[in-house]
Formats: sequence, C-alpha cells, structure tokens
Amino acid sequence: MTSTRLSQRLSSSRRRSDPARRWARVAMAVLATIGAIDTGAITLKRWGLLGPLSCPGGAEGCDKVLNSAWGSIFGQPLSLFGWLAYGAVLLLAVLPLVLRGDSRAALAQRSWWALLLLSTGMAVFSMLLMGVMVLKIQAFCFFCVLSATLSLSLLVISLVGGEWEDRGQLVFRAVIVALLVGMVGLGWAASVDRPAAVRGAGVPPLVVAISSPEAIALAEHLSSTGAVMYTAYWCPHCHEQKELFGKEASAKLGLVECAADGQNSQKSLCDTKAIEGFPTWEINGKLDSGVKSLADLARLSGYAGPVP
Repeated sequence: MTSTRLSQRLSSSRRRSDPARRWARVAMAVLATIGAIDTGAITLKRWGLLGPLSCPGGAEGCDKVLNSAWGSIFGQPLSLFGWLAYGAVLLLAVLPLVLRGDSRAALAQRSWWALLLLSTGMAVFSMLLMGVMVLKIQAFCFFCVLSATLSLSLLVISLVGGEWEDRGQLVFRAVIVALLVGMVGLGWAASVDRPAAVRGAGVPPLVVAISSPEAIALAEHLSSTGAVMYTAYWCPHCHEQKELFGKEASAKLGLVECAADGQNSQKSLCDTKAIEGFPTWEINGKLDSGVKSLADLARLSGYAGPVP
C-alpha cells in the first residue's frame, strides 16, 4: 500500500513538473526552428538551389566565411550538419510535449540529457568556429554569429530548464562532451588550415587538372579578346572553374583578384564593376556570374575553334 502511494506521489510530482518545464521545451523548439531555417538556407545556397542571401554586415564577409576551407566537411557544407543538429534539438524538445501515457514520462527525462549533451557540443563547436572566423578568416558572417548565439542559448536553457536531480552527473557529462568536441574540433580546424599555411596567405589553391589542347586554345582566345574572370582566392567555385580549364590553360586566363587580402588584389576595380558573386565573367563588356562550362564560354565569346 505504501509503495503504491509513493508511486502515485512521484507520478503526480512528474505531472506537476511537466507544465513548469514546458516553457523551456517551447523556447528550445523556437530557437531550434530559427537555427534550422538559418543553416538550411545556407545549405541550399551552397548547393546552388537558392539565390544570393542578404547578409547584414556585408555579403562579402558571409561569402568569404561560408566558402572558406572551414565551410565544408566530408565534401558537404558544414551548415548541413548544423541543420541536422537543430533538427534533432527540435525533435527532442517537442516529442515529450505531444506524446501521452507512460512513454511521455520516460522520454521526458532522457530527452533532457540528450538536449543537454547535444547543445553542449553545438555550443563548444560554435565557439571554435567563431575563433576561426575572427583569427583565421578575418571576416564577419551574420549567419554564423546567429547560429553561435542560438547554440549558446540552447545550452543555457537546457541547464536552467532541465529536470536535474544529480548535479554532479550533470557537470561531469557536460565537461566530458565539451572536451571531446573541443579536441576533435581543434584537430579538424588545424588540419584544414595546413594547406593554406603551405600556400601562403591570400593565395588560391593550385590547379592540378591537365589541360587539353582545346582548353588551352579557348583560354588564349578569351585572353586575346579581353575576357576577364573576377575571382576571390577563398572561393571554391572559382577553383572549380579553373579546374575545368586545367593548369596550363587557367594560367593564360585574365584573372582579377577581388578579395581585399588576396595576392595582387584589385578590389577597387571589382567595386567599380559592382562584382557581387564569384566567379564573374566579363565577356564582350557583359558581366555573367557563376561557373560556366567551356562550351558556354566558347559560345559567349564567339570562339569558333574545337570545344573541349
């Protein structure tokens, strides 16, 4: 009889505590939704499925950060993994609010631990990325700062709003996750930075593809007719365009470096031309942005020779 009453009291206590904790779950769900929209938009832009994003503080800074070597991992935009993390937070925050029965009480406590550990990892990694942005890339990206702010806010709400009976376990687990994420993140950031350190500051990656005779002839034609490609050393799409030509042909192209800290920068010329995206081609006095196939470049420039 005593055991039954104790169980009823615990169940009643859980029911009373759920509404008191509801604000925290709702707040985390709202922040996670904002984060998912933020990182989702960046991912779609990187995939070429979304047009230019309006970036407070200047589009050049956002482009430089998001297209830098630290903007991708495993060949995919880093923002994709941020979107997955925010999606997981949203799911963990909302599920206990919509479920009913005994499964709700069991999931509620476990989800708080998952939310704490996930938000801890997100906050630590976001702070690491902020350090990279300030110290290495030296540019400002509003979307990145927003994501870092959201991650920290999620961590604070999980700490304040969660149901924590054992504070010692809380601190221990959070510290372990923070150390693991911090060490792995630092190793990743250092490995990404190594090729740039070898090349030197403001220098684009080396082109490694071998040029065909047709690609060399097209590059010579573009150069002789005054065609120019406006680039930024940190732009992966610019490197992709050069690789289409190959090493020998790309060396014959008329290239203009638009990044202020790039080698042989001609930023003032780029500003005069109102260049907003990279690469941008100027052919016969007309500007056309985006990576172009060699066939398209031949057609735009009036090249009559064989096309690669």
